[in-house]
Amino acid sequence: MIQSISDNDFQRLVSFIKSKYGITLAEKRQLVTSRLSSMLTEQGYTNFSDFVTNLLKEQNPQKIEQVLNRLTTNYTFFMRETEHFDFFTKVILPDLVRKHQNKKSMAIWSAGCSSGEEPYNLTMYIKDFLGPQARFWDTRILATDISQKAMAKAKQGIYELPDTLPPTWRQKYFTKVDGSRYAVTPEVRNNVIFQTFNLMDPIKFRTKFDVIFCRNVMIYFDQPTKDALVRRFYDATVPGGYLMISHSENLSKDAPYVTVAPSTFQKK
Repeated sequence: MIQSISDNDFQRLVSFIKSKYGITLAEKRQLVTSRLSSMLTEQGYTNFSDFVTNLLKEQNPQKIEQVLNRLTTNYTFFMRETEHFDFFTKVILPDLVRKHQNKKSMAIWSAGCSSGEEPYNLTMYIKDFLGPQARFWDTRILATDISQKAMAKAKQGIYELPDTLPPTWRQKYFTKVDGSRYAVTPEVRNNVIFQTFNLMDPIKFRTKFDVIFCRNVMIYFDQPTKDALVRRFYDATVPGGYLMISHSENLSKDAPYVTVAPSTFQKK
């Protein structure tokens, strides 16, 4: 049975999630009540008021993550928005190889990587592009997400593969586990460093990035939150570096990056 939530409790919950995680739920009251009602029952609550009060008082990371997992969709897949990968292979990788020929390293961040398909996908493109030279390069990708549950699945690296995946990749970068499930090879897995990270936090990684992928993440943010995040991304990007967002997202007209392709931007 779906519980009802008072205006006050809804506002308290929405404000808390917005301030801590940037996720905007003000227009999604029905989604909040329908997706959290069963959670209330599971945890022995008879009303939203007690649930919200305890959630905000305890701020238990596991319980908050459960709430976030119910309210957002950790959905992704291999070969998503292939135009990005085409641009990455034809324009960005040749650019990075040219720039970093001496130090032989590139810094790439998959921000909001969900269950890991994106950073693994990028690894396969990089290894194909570099060929035998790949072993001389440090191409490790930083992959972050706020969800421990998504991180656990990503680190495991076991998937059902889509038909869109190149057949040679199935043979080269995966080993069959059982039935229709495949595991990424150690070579691919070891190229990705997984780390939980809240995109609302200051970005203080050791290095600045040649490329930041942040696709289908900002759909949960309002415009001021997006703008502030894009500014933080810009500061964390090397001059000449790139930002890629989803085709369903956009940047403000006064965003600091320059558009170089659909949903693809460069720090000039």
